[in-house]
Amino acid sequence: MTDTDSADNPYMTAFRGSFTSALRWPQLDALWERVRAAPAGWFVYAVGEPPPGEVASERELLRFVDEIDQLLRREHEHDYCGIVYADNPREPAMIKVYDPHNLGVSCGYSNNPPLPGWVLSRVAPVDLEAARQPAGRRRWWRRLFSA
Repeated sequence: MTDTDSADNPYMTAFRGSFTSALRWPQLDALWERVRAAPAGWFVYAVGEPPPGEVASERELLRFVDEIDQLLRREHEHDYCGIVYADNPREPAMIKVYDPHNLGVSCGYSNNPPLPGWVLSRVAPVDLEAARQPAGRRRWWRRLFSA
């Protein structure tokens, strides 16, 4: 596995890249339609769980999209979406879905923004919670127990 600190980690490079919000519900509908149109090759990662080692089946992906869409519409009690972000809404390769009950500051600037609840990606994911820990702390921890 590639080190999450590394600049050459494709997942972390993509994760830290530029994203566009599906601000309105029709924008989210269009994003899901693009995902449904090309359902092969997606990793479905529930942040906090171990990252998946293989892509979801087309059936699993389509079920996830249907279920997360229902959850968002039911639990995000606003007339706008604004909690789903895609790297490229027309041809998405990574989509971050924030949990409506753990938003914090999901947009704008924050030194410690919340992690998304789920990430769809075409690149194999890494453990985002572990990657979030500062590199110095990880080195300290590894050194402490490598004796």
